[in-house]
Amino acid sequence: AASVASTHKIPVVGSGVIKAGFAGDQIPKYCFPNYVGRPKHMRVMAGALEGDLFIGPKAEVIPVETAIAWLWGPHCPRSCALAHAVKAVPAERAWESVLWGHLLSPLQAPGSSSEILHPGPFAPLNPSKNREKAAEVFFETFNVPALFISMQAVLSLYATGRTTGVVLDSGDGVTHAVPIYEGFAMPHSIMRVDIAGRDVSRYLRLLLRKEGVDFHTSAEFEVVRTIKERACYLSINPQKDEALETEKVQYLLPDGSTLDVGPARFRAPELLFQPDLIGDESEGLHEVLAFAIHKSDMDLRRTLFSNIVLSGGSTLFKGFGDRLLSEVKKLAPKDVKIKVRLWGVPVGGSILASLDTFKKMWVSKKEYEEDGSRAIHRKTF
Repeated sequence: AASVASTHKIPVVGSGVIKAGFAGDQIPKYCFPNYVGRPKHMRVMAGALEGDLFIGPKAEVIPVETAIAWLWGPHCPRSCALAHAVKAVPAERAWESVLWGHLLSPLQAPGSSSEILHPGPFAPLNPSKNREKAAEVFFETFNVPALFISMQAVLSLYATGRTTGVVLDSGDGVTHAVPIYEGFAMPHSIMRVDIAGRDVSRYLRLLLRKEGVDFHTSAEFEVVRTIKERACYLSINPQKDEALETEKVQYLLPDGSTLDVGPARFRAPELLFQPDLIGDESEGLHEVLAFAIHKSDMDLRRTLFSNIVLSGGSTLFKGFGDRLLSEVKKLAPKDVKIKVRLWGVPVGGSILASLDTFKKMWVSKKEYEEDGSRAIHRKTF
């Protein structure tokens, strides 16, 4: 119990980026992209690429020589878009010797042999077997004294100082709308759609290809992702912007040349609200949010509409909040006051792990040894 006090680690696993830090930190101390690469060619000569797996930053450094595949995410099979160039990473190896090994080593506290870890958050509707696997690895491989697994949407809400609201969490691989009451997510109301940042990147690549610029390798796809993050925005009135001549923005490419990005700047992120642009039959993000609220108890709906929290990288587009507010107003009752706030998961995890009352929620190693995976499910909602 004495080792519980000071250094709680808080890994945050997303479909695009993994973040980790200590309880009480304002920002994560360590972030790395959530992908794994394998060499495209067999190593024959001395001096060739060494190793059979490259994680996060290492895969980023050598993207031309490495086939990059997304390792994690709530919808891993769908997200392995570049899997034709790689073999699937064995789950056991990914968990034990690769992913968590990279995650824990940079956070090792000086002079400390046992810290409390807060792994997660796990996506809503995530299979229980994934939590069981996480517990098995942390307790049996890394020998941690205690563990807690939390849903990312709940942490985002905690970061705003609220316990009731609805969180729209749109990351790189998936989007969730999660209504929460008094700190507990309501499973029957959760909505999920497989439209998120990666789809915007792919659509932007297609739009740029139509303008004569072809990005086809895995390394070039990362360039497209960066263009998306720096140049794209959401229009409050896309029909009006289509009629106007959009000002082009020059983007400096890694090789020193420049690329003029025009209407693709607002057409690509429009996919989040109109998935039919790529032939997808999913609902737009505004509809997912409204449907989740309408599936909740009638007495809660007004409160949920006035406590909308945005989380995830795909909500950071310029103009996203204004556009979402405009669209949700069309779907909400006319007398409802709608408020939208932006916050992040790591801060919520940091706040939660810092609370003295939170120690009651940890699953200790002793509990795990006595009850096995049942202990995890008993304290994970």
